[in-house]
Amino acid sequence: MSTTGLAPAAEVAERVVRAARGPCIAIVEERHEAEVRFANNTVTTDGIRVDRRVTAIVVEPPETPGGPGTAGVARRSGEVDVEELVAEARGSTSAVDDAAPLVEGAEDPDFGEDAAVTGLERLTPVVRSLVGAFARAEATGAVLSGFAEHRVTTTYLASSSGLRRRHAQPTGALQLVGRDDGASAWAGAGTADFGDVELEPLEETVRRGLGWAARRVDVAPGRHDVLLPPSAVADLMLFLAGAASGRESEEGRTVFSKPGGGTRLGELLAPLGFDLWSDPAEPGLECAPFFVTSVSSADTSVFDNGLPLGRTDWLRDGRLASLRYHRAGAERSHARPAAGADNLSLALAGADGSLEDLIATTERGLLLTCLWYIREVDPKTLLLTGLTRDGVYVVADGRVVGAAGNFRFNESPVDVLARATHASSAVRTLGREGGSWMNRTAMPALRVPDWNMSTASQAV
Repeated sequence: MSTTGLAPAAEVAERVVRAARGPCIAIVEERHEAEVRFANNTVTTDGIRVDRRVTAIVVEPPETPGGPGTAGVARRSGEVDVEELVAEARGSTSAVDDAAPLVEGAEDPDFGEDAAVTGLERLTPVVRSLVGAFARAEATGAVLSGFAEHRVTTTYLASSSGLRRRHAQPTGALQLVGRDDGASAWAGAGTADFGDVELEPLEETVRRGLGWAARRVDVAPGRHDVLLPPSAVADLMLFLAGAASGRESEEGRTVFSKPGGGTRLGELLAPLGFDLWSDPAEPGLECAPFFVTSVSSADTSVFDNGLPLGRTDWLRDGRLASLRYHRAGAERSHARPAAGADNLSLALAGADGSLEDLIATTERGLLLTCLWYIREVDPKTLLLTGLTRDGVYVVADGRVVGAAGNFRFNESPVDVLARATHASSAVRTLGREGGSWMNRTAMPALRVPDWNMSTASQAV
């Protein structure tokens, strides 16, 4: 038995494949999660959760390349009757246009091992640090809240074509919010194991933000030069990468569609020459080296499960270098398949320094903390709207002189990269909003002129 009391995950995957008695893919995901939450300068809750999800995908690959195929999918949690699961998948089978031969070959030597686990002990250093942080906050009249979480998701992928893949993905996050006299400040960090994250630097960032907010500076909505910290850049770039659908771009539905037909592949989008990429082997951002999905979409396919992943450049030297295609779509479009790993990095060759260096060289501008409630307004321009949150600070002659109110903004991340004038070196960061679904990002801080603060906001 596994640590969950359920049958071993690898054994369940094998049973699903056997029960299918034909072309089939089995995915078993087992997640162990530990969490500590705190508010009002005290720890409020802690706990651990364990869950398992089993997916059976019954397929009929095409008899000839590019030909028709079928697929049916069923998913259940916890203890699963694999015969019933496979029957449910077979009952949902329908014709699909993303059919391709199943991926063959790789068998990981650790496939049969139990799922990796985590526990509250992983968060013990953070909890211990909170004692001093709470005391310091109370001494200044501030209130701290936030959470620390760590999870390990172990994925088992088995197929009738011989694939036996296993990957254990550790993911952690620490977020801290401080409030004082109507002002708020935020800091957050992503991590694999909390070995490279400490509470004290985040506490100092929050304390500094609350100190800046002690002086209020009235700033009207309009066009402003802004300094985007790496976390805000991450939230924007996640939308940019998410829009890189080959099929939808060919159909004229995205910002990467070429007027009159086709895509903008090869077009210069960012004159400074930014690189944007995903790579499962990226140091500090390592993730699964093979593709896994339980659903097909315009540019992802269940038939591609197990496909090896390498580096994918979305932007190279500022030019659009790749769009997402599953294998069947790539063959139809005479493109190369591209799926992208579970991380994202943005960098400008030769850029160095930090956000603080950008502040020191700014004559007049607004320093943002983070972005929130971001929504797409127009997919053809990738226009986004959202709110600033937890501090907008006024920079004058190279230093922060006070805090403005919050704003609603309207911007496209493609336009942001096109207008950016300066960038720092890239660092690991956690998007305030996007970090909940893409934890592994590395981004620079950016200086961007003419940022559109459309209206004032009451958000804090």
